[in-house]
Amino acid sequence: MAKLVLSMDGLVLKEISLDKPRITIGRKANNDIQIDNLAISGQHAAIAVILDDAFLEDLNSTNGTYVNGQSVKKRVLQDNDVVEMGKYRLKYMLEGGEGGSVTGATGGLGAPLDTALDAPADQPAAGAAAKPAAAGEAVPASAPRLGVVRVLSGPNAGREVSLDKPRTSLGKPGHQVAVIVRKPDGYLITHIEGAVYPKVNGIELAAEGRRLGDHDSIEIAGVKMEFLLRS
Repeated sequence: MAKLVLSMDGLVLKEISLDKPRITIGRKANNDIQIDNLAISGQHAAIAVILDDAFLEDLNSTNGTYVNGQSVKKRVLQDNDVVEMGKYRLKYMLEGGEGGSVTGATGGLGAPLDTALDAPADQPAAGAAAKPAAAGEAVPASAPRLGVVRVLSGPNAGREVSLDKPRTSLGKPGHQVAVIVRKPDGYLITHIEGAVYPKVNGIELAAEGRRLGDHDSIEIAGVKMEFLLRS
C-alpha cells in the first residue's frame, strides 16, 4: 500500500496511508488531509487510487499544485515523487516495492480514444477486439469473459476496442479521459481528466467510479459507446 509523508520545512508532521479510492487535500475540515494554512485552498487537490496507481489532480487551487518543482493539473504519481503545496510537502512512497505506471505498464494512456478510433478504416483500431474463435473450436471453460467497448456514434461507429490490458484509457487528452480497469471479478471505470465526468447509463460517474455491467452505455468526450462482455 502506498502512503504520503506530510512535512513542512523538513519536519515530518504525519504519515497517511492511501487506503481509500479517493483522498482529498485542502484547508477545510472535511478533507481527508486537512492543511490549515491560508496558502492552501479549501479544496486544493485530490488523489484517486486505482489498484497500484495514484492519480493526482489539482482542484483549481489558487496557488497551484507542484510535483518535483513542476506545476501540474493531472499526474500519475511515481515512487518518491514530492507534491508541493505552499510550504508543505507530501512525499509519495510505495511500500513493498515499486508500483505500476499506467502509461508504461499498459499503454493505456498512450492510446487514447481519439487516436485508437481515428485510424484509417482499412486498419484495425489500437486494441481492436480479437477475431472470435472458429465454429467448433474449443474454448476453455474457465476463461474469464473479456470486456469490449463498441463505438456507437461518430465516424468510427461500429469499431471495437478490446479491454484485454489491466488498464485501458478512453477519451481525448485535455478534454475528457476515463480509464477502465480490468480486475479478476470484472471491470471498473473511473474519471481521470476533464471538468465534466463521463456518463454510464446516462448518469455522471461518481468520483470513486463504478463497476461496468454487460450492455452498459458509456459516453466519453461526446462519443457514445457500449460495454459488452464476451466469452
